[in-house]
Amino acid sequence: MTKLTKTERQQRLQAILNDNPFLTDEALSQTFNVSIQTIRLDRLERNIPELRERIKDVAYQNRDEVKALPIDEVIGEIIELQLDKIAISIMDIQEDHVFHRNKIARGHFLFAQANSLCVALMDDEFALTAKSEVTFVKPVKLSDRVITKATMVDKKNNRAVIEVVSTVKQRIVFTGLFEMYYVSEGENNG
Repeated sequence: MTKLTKTERQQRLQAILNDNPFLTDEALSQTFNVSIQTIRLDRLERNIPELRERIKDVAYQNRDEVKALPIDEVIGEIIELQLDKIAISIMDIQEDHVFHRNKIARGHFLFAQANSLCVALMDDEFALTAKSEVTFVKPVKLSDRVITKATMVDKKNNRAVIEVVSTVKQRIVFTGLFEMYYVSEGENNG
């Protein structure tokens, strides 16, 4: 990238973050070949919030209301939710998610993120996991950001099939096929 003026860099920064608000200051500093501090100052001057706030803003703009479980029981942070269609969540791997000796994430955290996202995706008051087939493709490490996408494949006769793909830096680390049991509001379950 050729050297940009401060104004050009800030305008380009704004455009890039409008397209992808999930970029870190570190990634942006590499993109523009400037220091992280320069990116932070540019964001401040343009009133662009830090990453955590951008994630929250996107989450509230692109989200239906979760029905099948309380939002605080979802593992990871939901950034998009279209009930019975698609859901996306982000989870940053922290110290308590990893094995201490090798800093690799414990598999049950990746499973929990995927599983709770499947429950959140359901446009039903009651949903449980009936069956799952998962594959851990690649180890996830401390400080990795796991982006998980759940897509509804089929839904009928109180069973839904949901495909899940988790990535780190756009590389697949986890896949799963979840079969969910559900009871729609008003259905007689007894």
